[in-house]
Amino acid sequence: MYKTILKIDGMMCGMCEAHVNDAIRKTVPDAKKVKSSHSRGESSFVSETIPNAAEVKAEIEKTGYTVFSVNSEPYKKRFIGLF
Repeated sequence: MYKTILKIDGMMCGMCEAHVNDAIRKTVPDAKKVKSSHSRGESSFVSETIPNAAEVKAEIEKTGYTVFSVNSEPYKKRFIGLF
């Protein structure tokens, strides 16, 4: 699994976050844990494969936002154990 973090400019509110999340889900069908923060200017999601950065960027920019970077890295689940 891979975690992808995008730096995005132009998100101003919760609806902006929803538009970006919808664009991510449209481009990356296996995306999970899709989250956006307009205050941090960041979106992230987890997927089984590394997404095509150009496709994700293009789909988000169609909605009127500017994508500065798309970075993917291996994702490890965190387990909270009760001992």
